[in-house]
Amino acid sequence: MSELSFPALVLMVIGACVLDRLMGELRHFHPLVGFGQLSAQLEKRFNSNGLGANQAQRRGLASWALLVLLPTLIVTILLTQFSPVWQLLIGTGILYTVIGGRSLQEHAARVSEDLQSGNLADARVHVSWLVSRDTRQLDETGISKACIESVLENGNDALFAPIFWFCILGPAGAVLYRLANTLDAMWGYRTTRYLNFGRAAARLDDALNYLPARLTALSYALAGQTVQAWQCWQTQAPEWDSPNAGPVMAAGAGALNLRLGGAADYHGTTEARPDLGSGNLPCADDIARAQTLVRHALRLWLAGLVLCAMLVLIF
Repeated sequence: MSELSFPALVLMVIGACVLDRLMGELRHFHPLVGFGQLSAQLEKRFNSNGLGANQAQRRGLASWALLVLLPTLIVTILLTQFSPVWQLLIGTGILYTVIGGRSLQEHAARVSEDLQSGNLADARVHVSWLVSRDTRQLDETGISKACIESVLENGNDALFAPIFWFCILGPAGAVLYRLANTLDAMWGYRTTRYLNFGRAAARLDDALNYLPARLTALSYALAGQTVQAWQCWQTQAPEWDSPNAGPVMAAGAGALNLRLGGAADYHGTTEARPDLGSGNLPCADDIARAQTLVRHALRLWLAGLVLCAMLVLIF
């Protein structure tokens, strides 16, 4: 992508966001769905029972490299074969494919509509599509909390972080991040099966998310109740198990003046998670507020990128 300037990359980001807004994710065959199926088959093949910890970690790292680095390299090489105009068009299409802003908004809106109509059964099912916790016994507050936490965290994972790496490394950067993040979502669990095999996927995802997560937290703070968001970020995020989800959700909860976090059931075990945010417990109406916060944060990102592109053109 060396032939394309930073202003061109910003133009591609805007184009991809417009496509995502107008069309949403691909309906018939999404490349990430195929990637997930391939990853699951590879994991079954190489993560067999009886592996020692070191062997499982080595196989996990090798599998990660095969599934993430190889496609990233292929994208990098293929794009050099096209003219700058085609690179711009293809790059826009790649970023549109890997972001999921509208899809996230639609899933959250479905949960909100279920709760507004008093349909807890459907709300539990639909929120389970967004989170990995057990949702079968959640009440309205629990469902709202789970949905809002997912909106905030996935705002980073499915929108801001891919844009960040696209701006740093071009289309190959967006591919690198999104595939790595997908493997973390599939393998990054601290269960008996994935503890060692998925260790590389979890740690590499943490590394790739370190800067984007903090920029996302900052944008949430600027788009909401800034002082409270900053205070929650600084005091509560260090207590959170994830080094990147903590800042994102603490800042988002503070920006919304909501109390998130707390105990949640994962894989048959109740985890005593720290509290996040301040103020009221969430309800169905707050899901829309969380969606609005993400949209406002995206506008801040786009405005900042346009400003940077203008400065590059001027100087």
